[in-house]
Amino acid sequence: MEPRIGELLVRGGLVTREQLNEALEKEKSNGSHLVQELVRLGFTTEDQLTQFLAKQFGIEKVELANTEILDSVFNLIPPDLIQKHQIIPLRLVGSTLTVAMPDPTDLIAINEIKFITGYAVKVALASPSEIKKLLEKRFGSVSYDEVLKKFGGNEMEVIRDEEDVSLQELQAATNEAPVVTLVNAVLADAAKRGASDIHIEPYEKIFRIRFRVDGVLHEIMTPPPKLKNALISRLKVMSNLDIAERRLTQDGRIKLKMGGGQELDIRVSVLPTLFGEKIVMRLLDKANLQLDMAKLGFDPQALKDFKDAIYKPYGMILITGPTGSGKSTTLYSALSELNKPDVNVSTAEDPVEYNLMGINQVQVRDDIGLNFAACLRSFLRQDPDIIMVGEMRDLETAQIGVKAALTGHLVLSTLHTNDAPSTVDRLINMGLEPFLLTSSTNLIVAQRLVRKICLSCKAPVEVSAEALINIGIDPAEVGAGFPTFRGKGCPTCGETGYKGRIALYEVMVIHEALKELILRGASAADLKREAVKMGMNTLRMSAIKKVREGLTTIEETVRVTDSDKGFGSVFSLGI
Repeated sequence: MEPRIGELLVRGGLVTREQLNEALEKEKSNGSHLVQELVRLGFTTEDQLTQFLAKQFGIEKVELANTEILDSVFNLIPPDLIQKHQIIPLRLVGSTLTVAMPDPTDLIAINEIKFITGYAVKVALASPSEIKKLLEKRFGSVSYDEVLKKFGGNEMEVIRDEEDVSLQELQAATNEAPVVTLVNAVLADAAKRGASDIHIEPYEKIFRIRFRVDGVLHEIMTPPPKLKNALISRLKVMSNLDIAERRLTQDGRIKLKMGGGQELDIRVSVLPTLFGEKIVMRLLDKANLQLDMAKLGFDPQALKDFKDAIYKPYGMILITGPTGSGKSTTLYSALSELNKPDVNVSTAEDPVEYNLMGINQVQVRDDIGLNFAACLRSFLRQDPDIIMVGEMRDLETAQIGVKAALTGHLVLSTLHTNDAPSTVDRLINMGLEPFLLTSSTNLIVAQRLVRKICLSCKAPVEVSAEALINIGIDPAEVGAGFPTFRGKGCPTCGETGYKGRIALYEVMVIHEALKELILRGASAADLKREAVKMGMNTLRMSAIKKVREGLTTIEETVRVTDSDKGFGSVFSLGI
């Protein structure tokens, strides 16, 4: 994308200079288009961009969904050139070929089309998502039906006795073209949809594949059960796992190089279930790693409290939440902020999700005794300034972490708890003494991820006053008119109404008043009540702020956060 368009967008007020620079960096690192990055980052919408550019350049804006394209015209340009430049031949009038493209200044594409076709080129403007959708329709996206046809139509019964499966047959099946094609299609489709996890699940009479997109599982396909063993074995071969072992759990890793230089790291977990092995794959795309804390979802005061805590010379900071709530991203963003040439940063992780330059990252290996506690003990002999422990799993790890925090080191770690105050109960139940906990802990953060409303189909929606009040919104604010929005569903968001996610944070600073309560053995509810009095926003309060800002929906707020009823401060804090 030519810098000229970026300048036009800044002058036209569609984006700021800072937003443009960030999008240009993403464009360079991801090998994508500026328009795609501006939309993906949420700075504007495709419709706003195409309307603006069409007006600026005085060219036609086309709606590809309503445009009939003759095959004779479409076939004038070779498919590889169409895919390379993401262009659509529209019509041929005399010696002029009209071509829809997302970037009217792409002279390289225009000159290539002229050279290949011998026609003069007239440019029309279309949105990248419409072009992508039409190309998928023309050239085919991942068509599972077509892939499955290659296996033939012979039905087989589900094999119930796993010992009857021949190892030689499995080894041969994993390399057969249809199995390879299906596995590749599933992985490519998951990457294209932005899935975080792939679930491959065998049941008694069906075999299904699901993707987790923006935190929600969607069923993608149900292959014939006869493919179960071959498909699972293929994935185990790719992960360097033992295909003969079907009774024990196994963990592996796949590294894929996708188109456009994109690299995908996939963690593979195999679990033996009643009807065969279930595989769950976690997809890690470094291009999607957000390291800027200001963009994670922190409220201004919560961000200030978090930064104040990580810049203290010593003490412990704990991030809590369920699996898949974004804890690792928050930790990586904190480490990225602290990663300077004058500090020594060491991390113990299981697994290492992303590689960060300048940070000494250790992969935990319980099978050989290299657990979190062993890593921590070793770190203390490595002249550390900052230590990150992937998870406080047991008392030994917690005790060494506290010892490090009390002896002049900054320690960051995670726990699985429902909210920030209940983290105190969890550590005390582990066996940690309350006086050690209060002496060492600076801050506890609880977090969740909520889906963001798709900007391309966002629209106002009526929600009853009773429903708004029930989730914790001030009746006075409801009476004055509380704005609520929802996505109607469009091709950009896959008709879900949501695109991307944002974090909710509950940041509990361990003040003196909280320390006294902890030492007196106060309950998690008492700690929460006191923290809210001192200005802490709960997860529900944070979610309501995101609803007010038009970032998420009431449904997401109820799905992800628990009620604050009983704490008596939801309305008084003016959230």
